[in-house]
Amino acid sequence: MMNLLFLGGIGYQEILVVLLIVLLFYGGKKVPEMMRGLGQGVKAFKDGMNETAPTSGAAEKTTSDAAAAKTQEARNPLPSKEG
Repeated sequence: MMNLLFLGGIGYQEILVVLLIVLLFYGGKKVPEMMRGLGQGVKAFKDGMNETAPTSGAAEKTTSDAAAAKTQEARNPLPSKEG
């Protein structure tokens, strides 16, 4: 038996009854369309989450590149142009 916080104690028989009611209510043709739409929504959400991860990595890389450039400048100062 599955014990989810928001559902309380729910078993396989209850899940089966809910699925049958959905099938009767929406019909056999509409259920696959709804599941396809749900799958596309989940895929879009995952793609959106994956797009945000490289952005933060790129910002960290830019910051580390800037820090490395400052360290290099400190080690090899350029001759000053005094006239």
